[in-house]
Amino acid sequence: MSTTEQPLRGLLTRDPSVVAAGAGIFGDALRQQAVPVTDVEWRPPMDGTSEALARVLADPRLTEANAEALRRITAAEAELVRIAPASEVLGLQRGEFLHSGPPLTWERASGPMRGALLGAMLFEGLASTAEEAEQKLAGPDISLAPCHSRGAVGPMAGVISPSMWVFELRDPVHGNVSHCSLNEGLGKVLRYGAYSEEVITRLEWMRDVLGPVLAGAVERHGPVDIRAYLPQMLQMGDEGHNRNRSATLMFLRDLLPHIVAQGDRDPADIAEVCRFVGANDHFALNLVMPACKLAMAAAKDIPGSSVVVTMARNGTDFGIQLAGTGDEWFTAPANTPEGLFLGSYGPEDANPDIGDSAITETAGMGGFVMAAAPAIVRLVGGNVDFALTTTRTMYEITLGEHPSLQVPILEFRGAPIAIDATAVARTGVLPQINTGMAGRVAGTGQVGAGLVTPPAEVFVDALRSLADRVPTRD
Repeated sequence: MSTTEQPLRGLLTRDPSVVAAGAGIFGDALRQQAVPVTDVEWRPPMDGTSEALARVLADPRLTEANAEALRRITAAEAELVRIAPASEVLGLQRGEFLHSGPPLTWERASGPMRGALLGAMLFEGLASTAEEAEQKLAGPDISLAPCHSRGAVGPMAGVISPSMWVFELRDPVHGNVSHCSLNEGLGKVLRYGAYSEEVITRLEWMRDVLGPVLAGAVERHGPVDIRAYLPQMLQMGDEGHNRNRSATLMFLRDLLPHIVAQGDRDPADIAEVCRFVGANDHFALNLVMPACKLAMAAAKDIPGSSVVVTMARNGTDFGIQLAGTGDEWFTAPANTPEGLFLGSYGPEDANPDIGDSAITETAGMGGFVMAAAPAIVRLVGGNVDFALTTTRTMYEITLGEHPSLQVPILEFRGAPIAIDATAVARTGVLPQINTGMAGRVAGTGQVGAGLVTPPAEVFVDALRSLADRVPTRD
């Protein structure tokens, strides 16, 4: 008698084959009875995404559009071509300021964002006191815009003012350009919302000495291949967001001969520039960020693509942009990171998530490759197993693996790259970001470092907007 002719197709006469999906309690109960169980990872889609998700997944353009986005991202290059004042390369005028994250008004600005803007006003000579600066920032004569609106990025508060010197990186493959300010170091610095006299004095030195000296070195060296630093970082234990020591030293190695060759400079200035860069492990963050920005800019404006090209936070809102939705922002209140704190600071001192540095995760670095930098958990919290699990989990929401950004401990598997908004909605897995934490009160500075994810609502809204763009069938 064949199996199909037996009662219940032979179910009661042979060992069962059990596949379990959803709640693990059912599979666990069978295992306790010595029944082999095959688990299938399944999660219901995010609330509110079912209709939009179905429509986007049915879009005939989706597969090809996402493949093109992945191709562009992995083909992008990044060369440092010059260092110059923001007024020159970004066209910033007196009273114009760029900031991190999606669009923001002074009235909605968080403590660290307000502190950074106050400091920028003092630095630019637009006010002589913080009180005067605050009054002017609340008035009509000061203009605020996201760094991303000019193709730039800024860590933490991300404030860029006309007199600040910025890195200019160019992608020779796609022709895009990106900019980022020079890194001040850690602690009480402008990007964390501090604006004391020492902060302003450091910014003035960076304007008068650091920027010009490094600009002269880059001019003598020629284009610096920043993209080439990234795979080396992963092989040297850095992940490009909160660990940048190797890239900082590679940058100093490449430019040092050209820094010291500037015979027309004060030797004391040359020495201080070398000391400042070499002692600041985070200096290369401001090179990694625009390199990542260039990779994601290459995938912008691809109709039908569900790839996330921007994740950014301004201390109030978290925003994302998709390749298939142009410059539209999808925002929701930013979450507050959880992690480790400096000194006597605690969770109550931390501001909600802030900064454009999540562009590193968007481009497959940072939290996505924590497995390559297990020591990062000593800074942001968690443990080595968490770092490994995080990287493995990020493959669930990305389109592919980067051919040159490789994770040694995963047998040199390519980094998870190109976040797919449909995969986020289908799995409920949110991108993992590791980040510094700014003090909630303006003027405080850094209070710690930790881990955070985007609010799920931004993906819900982004998918709905992408679904609205799906062509209707005749």
